[in-house]
Amino acid sequence: MTNADPKRLIRIAREGGAEAHGEPPPEPLNLGQRVRELRKAKGWTLDHAATQAGLARSTLSKIENGQMSPTYDAVRKLAEGLKITVPQLFTPAPKAQVSGRMAVTKFGSGQAHVTATYEHELLAGGLRAKQMLPYRATIRARGMEDFEGWVRHEGEEFLYVLTGVVRLYTEFYEPVDLRRGDSAYYDATMGHNVLSLSEEDATILWVTSLV
Repeated sequence: MTNADPKRLIRIAREGGAEAHGEPPPEPLNLGQRVRELRKAKGWTLDHAATQAGLARSTLSKIENGQMSPTYDAVRKLAEGLKITVPQLFTPAPKAQVSGRMAVTKFGSGQAHVTATYEHELLAGGLRAKQMLPYRATIRARGMEDFEGWVRHEGEEFLYVLTGVVRLYTEFYEPVDLRRGDSAYYDATMGHNVLSLSEEDATILWVTSLV
């Protein structure tokens, strides 16, 4: 495998910026609160929800306020009345999570990794736990003989030509020439190599998935 194999870059990204973070234990489900959330999401009053579930209003009120533990029969009626399954009744609503993360890489300040065929500049190198690996690449290769075979690795990949003209070779497709502004998205487990057809080395933006 050629030393330009992105597996090395992916390993660098994971070792340097993709630390494993322990997930906090899930909070115990408050069934009453969950029932109230589901009812209000439908815009139902307590009376209407009780009627739909075939329960007394007072019973539903006590369940929502945590003053009563419902029997299985009551749980089944609640699920049927809300038109969901029993497991869904006990599944917490997904919480919208906004991480607010951002990384800025000024031109030419990315982490460099030079090989015989490509010159990579890792972008957003300081951002941890990335799900994508973005990098700017200068394409030095001029012929397939510059490689030791196909480059292949896990994930999917997006290529966008910044300058020059490149030829994208893939294992299952005919070669395609790409110019400034052209792009390609492909399965990275499929063998692929990129050559520069320009007099000067072409440059491209590569984004590789890490998950």
